[in-house]
Amino acid sequence: MSESPPAPVRLTSLAHGGGCGCKLSPAVLRDILAQSPAAGIFPNLMVGTETSDDAAVWRLNDQQALVATTDFFMPVVDDPHDFGRIAATNALSDVYAMGATPIFALAIVGMPIDRLPTETIGAILAGGAAVCAAAGVPIAGGHSIDSVEPIYGLVALGLVHPDRVLSNRGAQAGDVLILTKALGVGVLSAAFKQQRLSAEGYGALIATTTQLNTVGAGLGEVAGVHAVTDVTGFGLLGHLLEMCRGAGLAAELDADAPALLPGAAGLAQAGVRTGAAVRNWASYGAAVQMPGGTPDWRRDLLADPQTSGGLLIAVAPEAADAVLRKVTEAGFIAARVVGRMTPGAPAVKVRAAFD
Repeated sequence: MSESPPAPVRLTSLAHGGGCGCKLSPAVLRDILAQSPAAGIFPNLMVGTETSDDAAVWRLNDQQALVATTDFFMPVVDDPHDFGRIAATNALSDVYAMGATPIFALAIVGMPIDRLPTETIGAILAGGAAVCAAAGVPIAGGHSIDSVEPIYGLVALGLVHPDRVLSNRGAQAGDVLILTKALGVGVLSAAFKQQRLSAEGYGALIATTTQLNTVGAGLGEVAGVHAVTDVTGFGLLGHLLEMCRGAGLAAELDADAPALLPGAAGLAQAGVRTGAAVRNWASYGAAVQMPGGTPDWRRDLLADPQTSGGLLIAVAPEAADAVLRKVTEAGFIAARVVGRMTPGAPAVKVRAAFD
């Protein structure tokens, strides 16, 4: 009697974390960067590490600036093609968040070659290539290593007019905050790893994490858009706090304003959470003020790491309706106004619905 073939290895079982939940916590990253030498004075370096922005920007000439970023992580799902698609979508998002259009990418590949068949690794790379093809860019090369855990991502390069660069530091007091995607990716991915995620939930997870943030490429041309960042591993609260620090302003966030992915609230209330959400919350410290009586599950969703999350846009009040309409018409049906920028020291005040 012949033996059945071995069951395929679950990609997520080979990784201690997944997606943007693998990122170092905001506090740890700040400590590390504080010990790093300054980049020095380079007149053409328009955006560096000063405000933890989404990508670096180098002025090439009066008409072009080069946007450069790198992003990679461990599997958030088991399907290799989906994993590749998610990782590539997430990496390109940083280019779009700067108002740029990607021009090409390089692959970053680390795989346990003694644990994964070459077909599986090939499917991961094919998924990433499919997303890049949809974005109109080639994967023109890359680098690979034999690693203990599977890792995939991209170096992504893009172009933007120097006068239309968007960063996380340009917000102004009174700006309205728009979030383009629903929250809950970390909760759904944790539920998936625990085999508690429904088919509907998995579909929602894949749909949101593979939706390219292409709308960002045109936001630099929209009057009234002052700052943009994408919401990823540090959660909505963490990336909004970076926006506050970059602008030297405070922000108010309406706790129940962001849309939530299907099933995310129920899973969070049932205790599904990521370790990254806990680390994120611990990193915010006194810079985030939550209203009394806020349930832990609601706080967890605001700190939830978002793999390939939405764009957070700071826009003048008079332009907010037009920008919301623009992103909604671009397919971001979960886009919502979630708060506002206010005068004050960099901090986030979370408001309950009854405030």
